[in-house]
Amino acid sequence: MSNSDFIASIAPGAKAAHIAHGVPASATMAQAILESGWGKSGLTTKACNLFGIKADSSWHGDSVLMPTTEYFKGVKTTVNAPFRKYATLADSIEDHALFLRNNKRYAPAFLCSDGCGFAVSIARCGYATDPKYADLLKGLIKQHNLSQYDNQDYAKQVCLFK
Repeated sequence: MSNSDFIASIAPGAKAAHIAHGVPASATMAQAILESGWGKSGLTTKACNLFGIKADSSWHGDSVLMPTTEYFKGVKTTVNAPFRKYATLADSIEDHALFLRNNKRYAPAFLCSDGCGFAVSIARCGYATDPKYADLLKGLIKQHNLSQYDNQDYAKQVCLFK
């Protein structure tokens, strides 16, 4: 699948999640691209998990144990961790939006009016351990013009956090 085909395949779910839950489609799509390696990661192919959402004690669905890279005090480390497993990519997108919306930790992100601001905010709130996470997401949003997928009621189509 080409990069443009991958974007086209996740755009409807990302736009629906934006309307239903307020997560900018551009941020969802950038995270899916980054976290899944354009849909080609082992976690995505084995578990339809686009976002690297782990299966903690609050998860009541299927899970899969996979190696993952984490940063502990700036040191890159590979660990095995349980991840949520989904039946479809659409289920992964919906659960990602609910995960962010229902987790008070990410509440500040919902004050952002665009995908880049949202990306910076979730990174600051600890979504990922990679210190470059926000910059990587913003770069993907800009490089692939993902802001075009944002609902006009939520987004100003401008990246506020440069």
